[in-house]
Amino acid sequence: MTRLASLSVDLDEIHHYRAIHGVLPEAGSRALVYDVAIPRFETWAARRRIPLTFFAVGSDAARPESAEVLSRLVQAGHEIGNHTWRHRYDLTLLSSEQMRHEVALGARAIEAATGFRPEGFRAPGYLMNDRLVDVLVASGVSYDSSVFPCPAYYAAKAAVLAAQRLGRRTSESVVDSPKVLLAPRRPYRLGRPYYRRGSGLLELPIQVTPRLRLPVIGTALTLAGPALAGWLVRQVAQLEFVNLELHGIDLLEARDGLEGLARHQPDLSVPLSRKHAVLDAVVDVLSARGFRFVRLDEAARSVAAAQTES
Repeated sequence: MTRLASLSVDLDEIHHYRAIHGVLPEAGSRALVYDVAIPRFETWAARRRIPLTFFAVGSDAARPESAEVLSRLVQAGHEIGNHTWRHRYDLTLLSSEQMRHEVALGARAIEAATGFRPEGFRAPGYLMNDRLVDVLVASGVSYDSSVFPCPAYYAAKAAVLAAQRLGRRTSESVVDSPKVLLAPRRPYRLGRPYYRRGSGLLELPIQVTPRLRLPVIGTALTLAGPALAGWLVRQVAQLEFVNLELHGIDLLEARDGLEGLARHQPDLSVPLSRKHAVLDAVVDVLSARGFRFVRLDEAARSVAAAQTES
């Protein structure tokens, strides 16, 4: 299999971050991801000639202006995946019927905006369980990219939520089962339980490094800076497939009207110029190692074909 790399962007709007941190909204911040961040990603991707996969929240995409943005992205050659209807962080705690509702409405909103039914799925907060896998299979999803077997991320998230509780701030975020840390770090077919290899739905895990399983995602790379981000990416550059997950907020900064949220979201304090430098450093490392950048749906087809041949 040709060495492939995919960059995906979760389009969580600003109100989802406020729900995580339990802070009040700031005026004019609701649609910053669609109105400000996405155009920045479009410009950067065009300059670097990289196709992106965007995971859209259906209720956000129902906004007419946001639907137009998704349609424009598809026309430019990017992929739109399903990030559920309302981005409920407690998705895996819902009934199977409620899960089906969230997945189906999310897909329907994306199809209405773009004319294409999404092939890929990413769960809010990276949370998965076997019942959600059953829902995804029944919905006709071609691949999932939600499993994040990262001890550092798991520990940091648990610590932040504990601190918020001590500070009497309510968060909608949920900590996953620690069993997710047993999951493979390379693409695999979901088994039963989902963190074991099997013969089910294709899973493209969120990227971690070998051995220590450090996070290789937008937030970690942004906070690390260009040099350390390049080092992290070099740790995974020996793989056949690299799956780098970003968020829309990764190309926003505090002066975009998010000064209040920046007190709780440290990466918003990183200047936009440094964020662009990080993305460029990541692409430069992978390009130098001979990786070809593709959308996640193309990567999924290539991985599936390679698994069949082996």
